[in-house]
Parts: sequence; C-alpha cells; structure tokens
Amino acid sequence: MAHVKRNNPRLQQAYIDTVGPKALKEFGLENVHQLPRLTKIVVNAGIGKYLDNAKLKPEVRDQFMNNFATITGQKPIMIKAKKAVAQFRVREGMPSAFMVTLRRDRMWHFMDRLINLAIPRIKDFRGVKDKSFDKGGSYSFGLTEQAVFPEINMANATITHGMHITFVFENSDPKMSRFVLSELGMPFVKPEERQKKK
Repeated sequence: MAHVKRNNPRLQQAYIDTVGPKALKEFGLENVHQLPRLTKIVVNAGIGKYLDNAKLKPEVRDQFMNNFATITGQKPIMIKAKKAVAQFRVREGMPSAFMVTLRRDRMWHFMDRLINLAIPRIKDFRGVKDKSFDKGGSYSFGLTEQAVFPEINMANATITHGMHITFVFENSDPKMSRFVLSELGMPFVKPEERQKKK
C-alpha cells in the first residue's frame, strides 16, 4: 500500500523529506526515533514596564492580545507573578507577561513566517546568535519589536514591544538542534560576522 502524505506545513514536510534523513546521516543515528524533535514554540513578552500602579491599562492589554493573535494565530494567556520581587517592584499576582504556546501545524506555519518573512525585515540583520541553546537543545532568541512581522500595521500601534521566542526540542542536544534549525532555514550568524563583532 502506497504511503499517502498528509498536507503537512511546508517546513514540516521539509523536515520529513530532507532534514531528518540528513540528520540521521550527520549524527550516525540508526532510526528516525532517535532524531531531534521540535515539539513546541513558546512566544512571550514581558509587560512590567506597561503597568500603572500594578494594573495594565485595557488599551495596552488589547494591543498585546491583538498583536499576539495576529502574529501567532492563537490567543495569548496572561502570566501573573508567582512571587514578589522587591527590587523590581513586583508583587505577587501582578500581570508579568503574555505567552503563547504553539504546537503542531500552527508551530510550523509560525516558524515558516518567522524565518522567511519576519527575520529578513530586521534592520542591518547579520544573523541570529547561535549560542543560546540549553543542554536539551532548546533554542531561544529575542526580537526587539513586533514591526518585523508584516501582518502588523504599526500605524495602528499604540505601543512597541519585543518578544522572546523559544524552540523547544526533545531527544536533542545543542549540536543537533542547531543543525536542524539551520537546515530549515534559520539564518544563524556566519562565522565571519562573528569574528567582526569581536
């Protein structure tokens, strides 16, 4: 019986058809179950500087909610501080961030737009840093403003905010995750550019 392909998102299909087999060979893995697996992408933005007397103005809240929904295709949740931090004037229960966790098709579609539409719009862009991997191979980096996403109309924006994006891998390590992300098109900083910064 012939294998019928599901209509997978473009980057997921690229992983199945090309990147996965290359990773098997590159790292001497014996079967597909040993491959690193991207399980979710977490997008969050801190909102501490927008609080007024520990409250978030409705118009600011709505701007964050709308931006996240437009960028990710998913409604964000508000995260509240779990404990007080005196030096940052944070009280327990205060709003601290908005967060979206993307899985399956939404994750792959977001990654495709991020790599191919948003990141290339960063001014004077020379590549994302390739050092922000944890021991399990998950990778994080930040964007300074929402304007890099073409879906956002800054003419309607009342605030400018950045965001922190984490690619969460399972069954991986920094070397394997970097290989997979690079093969999928993540524009990591080139060695010659890294030398210029030193």
